[in-house]
Amino acid sequence: MRTISQFIWRKHALERMLERSISRNEVIQCAYNGEIIETYPEDFPYPSSLVLQVEGKILHIVMALNDEECYIITAYRPNLDEFENDFKTRKKR
Repeated sequence: MRTISQFIWRKHALERMLERSISRNEVIQCAYNGEIIETYPEDFPYPSSLVLQVEGKILHIVMALNDEECYIITAYRPNLDEFENDFKTRKKR
């Protein structure tokens, strides 16, 4: 389990979560227990990751960690138009 002392919710993430009926609790569980499936080391101001949660409803979040702070950038339910059946692998275009 990751050590996170504080969640910082970006406005974009909260707006998308509301539109997509994704709760803060779902996102928090994903941040703690999900699997990192992509990393974006060049993101600014902190490197970020795409995280997959498969328990319950399948969920992707993009988050950035700074020490023990977790910035939630966005959250969405992945679909099979963009991802393979494992929801980890992006389909080739």
